[in-house]
Amino acid sequence: MYQSLEECVLDLEKHGHLVRIKEEVDPHLEMASIQRRVYQQGGPAVLFENVKGSKYPAVANLFGSIERSKFMFRKNWATVENIIALRDDPMKAMKSPFKNVGNGLSALAALPMRKSGLNGSKLEEIEITDIPFIQSWPDDGGAFITLPQVYSEDPDKPGLMGANLGMYRVQLNGNDYEVGKEVGMHYQIQRGIGVHQTKAAKKGEPLKVSIFVGGPPAHTLSAVMPLPEGLSEMLFAGLLANRRFRYGYVDGYCVSHDADFVITGDLYPNETKPEGPFGDHLGYYSLTHEFPVLKVHKVYGRKGAIYPFTVVGRPPQEDTSFGALIHELTGDAVTQELPGVKEVHAVDAAGVHPLLFAIGSERYLPYQKVKKPTELLTISNRILGFGQLSLAKYLFLTAEEDQPVSTHDEEAFIQYILKRIDLRRDLHFQTNTTIDTLDYSGTGLNSGSKVVFAAYGDEKRDLCKQVPQGMKQLEVIQDARLVMPGVVAIETTAFASYEEIQAEMKILTDALAEINLERCPLIVLCDDSAFVSESKENFLWATFTRSNPSHDIHGVGSFIEHKHWGCDAVIIDARLKGHHAPPLIEDEAVEARINHFFEEGGIFAPTATEVDEEQSP
Repeated sequence: MYQSLEECVLDLEKHGHLVRIKEEVDPHLEMASIQRRVYQQGGPAVLFENVKGSKYPAVANLFGSIERSKFMFRKNWATVENIIALRDDPMKAMKSPFKNVGNGLSALAALPMRKSGLNGSKLEEIEITDIPFIQSWPDDGGAFITLPQVYSEDPDKPGLMGANLGMYRVQLNGNDYEVGKEVGMHYQIQRGIGVHQTKAAKKGEPLKVSIFVGGPPAHTLSAVMPLPEGLSEMLFAGLLANRRFRYGYVDGYCVSHDADFVITGDLYPNETKPEGPFGDHLGYYSLTHEFPVLKVHKVYGRKGAIYPFTVVGRPPQEDTSFGALIHELTGDAVTQELPGVKEVHAVDAAGVHPLLFAIGSERYLPYQKVKKPTELLTISNRILGFGQLSLAKYLFLTAEEDQPVSTHDEEAFIQYILKRIDLRRDLHFQTNTTIDTLDYSGTGLNSGSKVVFAAYGDEKRDLCKQVPQGMKQLEVIQDARLVMPGVVAIETTAFASYEEIQAEMKILTDALAEINLERCPLIVLCDDSAFVSESKENFLWATFTRSNPSHDIHGVGSFIEHKHWGCDAVIIDARLKGHHAPPLIEDEAVEARINHFFEEGGIFAPTATEVDEEQSP
């Protein structure tokens, strides 16, 4: 396939998947703003030929659609799918040995190829400041590398095949970093590089780290793939690119000969500096925290290098398409790992990690007179204890009976749950536990709670299709609007403090208790009910990114019996709170400066056909 990112760019352009911007564009906010708009309108990959302050061009939106991603990997896609399937189910090879012999040969042909130093590469030594310093959001702490491939080796088992290649945030400037000599490294301690640094620290040694940027798109994808245990990211990169990963060692640091840029350096034990803030995938700023700092050794740039970047923000963004690509490639890996789980869907509109929809099996007590979740509760623990799924705060879980159910029809799935759930029995909390590092709705960094909405059995209610009349007449409610059948968004006052919340909730729940809410089981307390009810996406985003189940779920007619909490109607307090991170807001002046790209005569102006489609009823 492609031997370099440049080859990929030229191939995409040849087939109409990429456009060039020749005029100078500022990497401070402008390039990111253009990328966001192009992605939102389903546009092509974009090559910025003239980046202000840098001699290198930059490319964005490479993975902006599943169709374009599959086009890039079209020559080797099926082979890689088969190899991953064999790792998950090795018996397939035993059942069809002749069919699968080619997969083994492909794996051997993809083994990494070691070279001597930089010999044969097109890399030359440069300065970090030569790289485009791209800042995405107005209040970001500085410029970040958004598509890095961070390489580290196990100090106890050095070598490439046992190394870790991950995608962790790399801050280039801002805060207290000495520009050109230090970069920030944001990663969680349980990740591969965190394990490696812990081992190096115990030995009293710095950990050698290499940051690769660019190269064939297969290398970028490999850095974020949830690969089967024992499958090296570098081997997978070779499989997907249909070309062996080429590398050498310089001064003891691994250097990818295929990368467009390489930064080498050392992580010293217990040395940290403030990193952030940075626009994140939840749609807010991740705040400033202490993270390891990489002392830069050397920086390399490829002759003819292109700098790839993306923008992280409220979904959908390019990483939404990235996730869809990974899901299609890995297939049913999660369901194979988790017995009884038939389908799991991390809801992108809710920031991916906060909200999971899942379908399981319900085989316990098959002859029970009253159908209720039993096996589903066992399955919920499997899901919330598995990999990245453990970052979820909300799990909506059911089992199919007479009618098929899909977690991807999100509105229908929520209503399926709400029609069947017994709120006095089927809510299950986990308190004082871990959540996503980037989620500030909890009680501290990585700290929060989880709740399972488990529903099974016959329908218990028809869902309301309008706001209950009595709710509109309550003085304590300022504005109530229907979000979808069974879900109503309401406004009261702005959130003050958790110290005051009990008195406030008692007034609200006492008032709501006078209304028949049987058909209206879910109420969202928010700052702007018009915004929350405007779209399914707004509802999912605001509700599940701005609430911590243990602190922000309240109930009409709530009770505690034998340590089990239940209610007659659920209230989720999704108001912005003082400890929350601020939401991402675009800079109006920057938006105005880039408008000409999207207006009549601009490179991304809609065609006459697109305009007709937008205007048609």
